[in-house]
Parts: sequence; C-alpha cells; structure tokens
Amino acid sequence: MIRKYIQAGMEHAKYEILPDNKTYYGEIRECPGVYSNAPTLEHCRNELEEVLEEWILFRIYKNLPIPQIDNIEIKVKRQAVA
Repeated sequence: MIRKYIQAGMEHAKYEILPDNKTYYGEIRECPGVYSNAPTLEHCRNELEEVLEEWILFRIYKNLPIPQIDNIEIKVKRQAVA
C-alpha cells in the first residue's frame, strides 16, 4: 500500500530548473511540504522519493491525514491501548 502510494505520488511530481543557480527543484503538490532541490534531475528525484516516504511515516506517526492520490489512500487503524 505505501509503495503504491509512493509510486503514484512520484508520477505526480513536477520538476523545474531554477534559473538563479541551475539546480533542479521538484515537488508533489498533493503532499504539502514534499519537495527537493538538487544539482541533477536524478538526484532531485531520488531525494524527493525519500522525502515523500519520510512525510508519509511522519503523518502516520502523528495521526495526520494523508491525501488520496489516484484513488490510493493510506488509512491507519488505531488499536485501543489496554
């Protein structure tokens, strides 16, 4: 489930070359705060995927909502503590 979500998120990634320093900037707009900046496009993609994974895990840990991407959603079931 998480792997499919990451793949879908990466398909939504948008990249651009920043004119001031010629580095690559990438973001996934569906996931606020998920972005990267790197000297090459490949490095930017790899970094963006890592950031997305950490973002998902953080939101699960904090019990924050995770937006649906391409009808893929991550829902965490909380168990009662005895």
